[in-house]
Amino acid sequence: MTPQPLPPPRRWQLQISERRILLMLGDALAVFVAVVLALGIWVIVDGRGLGLRFIAEHLYWFPILAVLWLLLASANDFYNLRVSSRIDTSLMRLVQVTLQIVIVYLVIFFFSPRDALPRLFILYYAVLSFILILLWRLWRPFLLGWTGTRRRALVIGSGWSARTIIEALRDEAPDDYEVVGMVTEPGDEPPVPAPVPLAGDGSNLLQIARDAQVSELILAHGHELSGEMFRAIMDCYEQGLSIIPMPLLYEQVTGRVPIEHIGQRFWTTILPIEGASIFDPYPVVKRAVDLALAVAGLGVFAVLLPLIALAMQLDSPGPVFFRQQRVGKGGRVFHIYKLRSMIPDAERDTGPRWASGDDPRITRVGKILRKTRLDEMPQLFNVLRGEMSIIGPRPERPEFVEELSRTIPFYRTRHVVKPGITGWAQVRYRYGSSEEDALIKLQYDLYYIRHQSIALDVLIMLRTVGKMLSLQGT
Repeated sequence: MTPQPLPPPRRWQLQISERRILLMLGDALAVFVAVVLALGIWVIVDGRGLGLRFIAEHLYWFPILAVLWLLLASANDFYNLRVSSRIDTSLMRLVQVTLQIVIVYLVIFFFSPRDALPRLFILYYAVLSFILILLWRLWRPFLLGWTGTRRRALVIGSGWSARTIIEALRDEAPDDYEVVGMVTEPGDEPPVPAPVPLAGDGSNLLQIARDAQVSELILAHGHELSGEMFRAIMDCYEQGLSIIPMPLLYEQVTGRVPIEHIGQRFWTTILPIEGASIFDPYPVVKRAVDLALAVAGLGVFAVLLPLIALAMQLDSPGPVFFRQQRVGKGGRVFHIYKLRSMIPDAERDTGPRWASGDDPRITRVGKILRKTRLDEMPQLFNVLRGEMSIIGPRPERPEFVEELSRTIPFYRTRHVVKPGITGWAQVRYRYGSSEEDALIKLQYDLYYIRHQSIALDVLIMLRTVGKMLSLQGT
């Protein structure tokens, strides 16, 4: 008997990627309108008429401010759906981004020739863009029915993976997903307590989906699907329901790869296995940027070093630099160089051990160096030598790599790329001082390995600068 078609969803439902794109498009439109209005106010104040010729001469402000806005907004998590779902957090991020744009403009204005840039234009633009983007974010739910377009989903499975994705959706995307129930296979033990209602055992999955008016099935089963469950899922797929594996959805929502929920059978779903392409410009561009930033950074470091060294000696006499073994690309061991932030011979009595944020071995100057990440600057020498990159997973010590490789699945996959001075895990997670922290950081590292690109590298650089300026480094 042919299954009856599912009724159409009650309202238009957007996917997570589509919601982010819609947010960006709305912001970009607001920026363009703000530029036009700011140019108009600028001309009126100056007593000149606004004409097509004047606008044509200043068209460069449209792409400059739009790109600058999107970069800074992304760096401040303004397109994080958990942030955008709350007006209070959105307002705070909007204030941050607007102030940062003004600061960038003022810095450029200060070093530019006299009358090269308009003095009050950026003030007009900042006020107008703030108002327009705030209105867009406030009125978005009413204009597009945003609050009523959560994707109604069923989770296929009842184990640890199912509970993990349900909790992740509740924490990270509460306004984007509504998990209406869990579907178990015949014979599966339901969890106690269940995070969402149990909708059935899967023998009548199509009817359950029809009654619940869901648009998506999340596959979070911990074992191979039975033939009956597979056919039930295919029935739903034929009727237009979206099917998404738990690891992919978790990655989209959190920016992490859930390696503990993959299993060795599905390792190909989390690792890029197609190999490098000779036509891919990314490695060449990345290396060129690494060399340029390393040379520039070492020039700045040379100026700062005498002052830093003096402060270190006054606080804790001893060596200014220290070197330490780390594991790099391909598992090769190399030495990194850092400014000493701990007392001399900090591990003489204990041997290698995790450092913590409040470690008593860290000196007073060392705390400042860590928070500003200035202690990492000598590693620019490692970048010049090709042992490291500016962006990548942080290299770990051989003793810890050996230990973590035994207990954490896929830990060695970090070594398929060059380690970095900063990385996705460093800008998204706190300082790691335990095996549990190492697992979470590996999830972020794998996300970077899977999605590495120039755009992601720029985002990481912007967030790193933000952490340095706000003294949030570790």
